[in-house]
Amino acid sequence: MVVVGIVLSAVNLRPAITSLGALLEEVRDGLGMSGSVAGLLTSVPPLCFAVFGVTAPRLARRFGPAAVVCAGMAAIATGLLIRPYAGGTAGFLAASALALMGIAVSNVLMPVIVKRWFPDRVGSMTGLYSMALALGTSTAAAATVPLTDALGGGWQPGLAVWAALAVAAVLPWLPVVRDRGTAPAPQHRPDREATPQQAALRITRSRTAWALAVFFGLQATAAYITMGWMAQIFRDAGVPAGTAGLLLAVTMVMGVPLAFVIPRVATRLPHQGPIVLVLGVCGLAGYAGLYLAPAGGSWAWAVLLGVSNCAFPLALTMVGMRARTGAGVAQLSAFAQSTGYLISIPGPLLVGVLYQQSGGWGVPIALMAGLMVPQMAVGFLAGRDRTVEDEAAAR
Repeated sequence: MVVVGIVLSAVNLRPAITSLGALLEEVRDGLGMSGSVAGLLTSVPPLCFAVFGVTAPRLARRFGPAAVVCAGMAAIATGLLIRPYAGGTAGFLAASALALMGIAVSNVLMPVIVKRWFPDRVGSMTGLYSMALALGTSTAAAATVPLTDALGGGWQPGLAVWAALAVAAVLPWLPVVRDRGTAPAPQHRPDREATPQQAALRITRSRTAWALAVFFGLQATAAYITMGWMAQIFRDAGVPAGTAGLLLAVTMVMGVPLAFVIPRVATRLPHQGPIVLVLGVCGLAGYAGLYLAPAGGSWAWAVLLGVSNCAFPLALTMVGMRARTGAGVAQLSAFAQSTGYLISIPGPLLVGVLYQQSGGWGVPIALMAGLMVPQMAVGFLAGRDRTVEDEAAAR
């Protein structure tokens, strides 16, 4: 039941964002939303992830991680159901924030749940939910418009229909919450149990925690830039709009199989730095292709950037590996994701400004490639075989 809950929850961690992206023009027209407010919507998800994600460890200590994820799925369902019918921009934003709050706490606690129930299968389970997350992301992006047409063409039901998927994710957690605290006995090992010292863990003293937070932020920056601007880069190079959308879908779909494979490989290595470097080289090659021949090799660049974006499941895997205890994973996950999402907020906006000021994509692509270099450096540091408890415990 926990496995089913993990998979269904992961599927629900991005449709609230990608379904809106597919219908953003219709939503703007329907609500009379200004261009600046619509632009703000692109930065709301990482902002909410950063603000609400930090509350997850405290909520998990109070109610248990399964109960918090269950409540998070309920918040997603409620927010998605309400926001199309909230009757104005303010209500739409408030309902979106409710859904994003549920996503934020679930984002942080997924590695915690994996560490608690499956401590010896961190790679396999992280790969499973990363694959489910990628599947949910690409499915919502591809299916929202056809679903909207099938439901009569109105954008409201086209957005609200995704609430049903979140309702389904609530159900498997209910029996788990009823038996709160009863993880399988063999996995409750003395060396994994909470100790009084864990309460004094100062995560900001850990260099590994900072490296992982910056790595998470830079890979998130690359992912949001790709999702927001890559199709436009291809269109400006003369690629037809339909083909540009398909190229973006290819980039996103690459995460489905690789999100399952990469965590399994990562957990078998003492140092995950080599994987970071391989993904970074793929990203640099993809950006070089976009700069030199965006239309000529478009399919190759889409594949390479899709591979590079699989730094996300690798980052999640390292969160589970860089802490020994469930409490440590909770603190590290909250710190790395909240700090990382704060770092990622300016990226897509900066790309838009540079594109407008320079009149082309050369400077923005150079920025994307430039950010890949520090991403590789801090990712290599985060991949070293050490734990935040050893680095950050109060002496």
